[in-house]
Amino acid sequence: MNSPSPTQSRLSVIDGIAVLVGVVVGIGIFGFPPLVAMNVGSELQYIGVWLLGGLVMLIGALCYAELGSTYPSSGGEYHYLSRAFGPRIGMLFAWARGTVIQTGAIAAVAFIYGEYANNILPLGEYGIAIHAAISILVLTALNIVGTRESKRAQILFTVLAIVGVLALSIAGFTGEAGSGAPAATASDTSTTASLGALGMAMVFVLLTYGGWNETAYLSGELRDPQRNLSRVLILGTVIVVALYFCVNLAYLQIFGLQGIRDSEAIGAQLLGLTLGAQGAVVFSLIVCCTALSTINGSIFTGARVYYALGQDEPGLRRLAAWSERASTPVVALVIQGVITLGLVAFGTFSHGNAVHTMVAYTAPVFWLFMFLIALSLFIFRRREAPDTPRAFRVPLYPVTPALFCLVCLGLFYSSVVYAGIGGFAGLAVLATGVPFVLLSSNGARSAVREQ
Repeated sequence: MNSPSPTQSRLSVIDGIAVLVGVVVGIGIFGFPPLVAMNVGSELQYIGVWLLGGLVMLIGALCYAELGSTYPSSGGEYHYLSRAFGPRIGMLFAWARGTVIQTGAIAAVAFIYGEYANNILPLGEYGIAIHAAISILVLTALNIVGTRESKRAQILFTVLAIVGVLALSIAGFTGEAGSGAPAATASDTSTTASLGALGMAMVFVLLTYGGWNETAYLSGELRDPQRNLSRVLILGTVIVVALYFCVNLAYLQIFGLQGIRDSEAIGAQLLGLTLGAQGAVVFSLIVCCTALSTINGSIFTGARVYYALGQDEPGLRRLAAWSERASTPVVALVIQGVITLGLVAFGTFSHGNAVHTMVAYTAPVFWLFMFLIALSLFIFRRREAPDTPRAFRVPLYPVTPALFCLVCLGLFYSSVVYAGIGGFAGLAVLATGVPFVLLSSNGARSAVREQ
């Protein structure tokens, strides 16, 4: 599989960390804490599940560090799956990522951006969808203009998102619970949460940590990926876990566990208590910045799998069109943008909450392929000689990837059960790609080209 040439490897460690942190630190930290609090029995358990979620993210990042540093490619997960399981599984993943996983995730975050942007600048009955579509169009266009412009915007959005999250933390540590804060009750005392409830809490925690795997698509354009990818993944993970730890301590400081459970918009409520009437506007701006950071980073990484697929499949060669001037896959970006806009239209006119629809649609398919990617590490280790050069080796192998495989299977099951019909819809769309994959693979000369 061909990647951009070394002259196109323009991303530094800072750029990579900006993408990882920018994609992960998003709107989840403002929406999921109350749902996590409902499924734990004490403040200690509440903080514990957030730290455990960070540990799972770190384990996954360590696995990806070995995969990405050993097999650097702009195709990322598509490349790993193709090498491990063959071209058909790789192409099925590309289908899933293009129709379900990445485009659905971008649409979900775009809807959240639209909700808060519409509070600042109302655009009528369909204002949320209009704002969502504008964010996708503008950021796709920015990525088409060039990688340099996109990464500059990513660094800016990421800095603003981090500042916003830190502002929430500072507000919590320095402020005091006022009359608007939910009063602590006897429910704040420790109780025993069931294993099932703690498992559901972890589902929401890991949704909040979601997106770190996007770094896999940077390895083909990262400077010295054999050395730098592990740095990006590990340093980025530490930053995210530290930020989330601080924010959740701040939530507990102001509201207590029962107050978090009772809050419907915990970030807005916290800033409202500390900043007054302007708190809602400030919070809307924070959410807009974090959402734009996630959307831009996801657009950047998402198009790389189309590019890799175009290199491997003769019938889809146009997807591999690469702009030397802009150092970006132009056609892949356009197609990704069109599919995402289609999902925005679908979410707008579907029944129920558009964000929930998109999350339910993507989660089961995502965790299914995440399990296969974790499994590929075992396949590579067994297939290749023990002394195969590896710039980074996952610590405590095989325990570390085995734990990650179990987590992925558990979350696949939980997301199907929790998502209900939306999850089955995503799996149904995945199934529709099987005939396409079987037909396309017959004409492929080679689905995996060595670096």
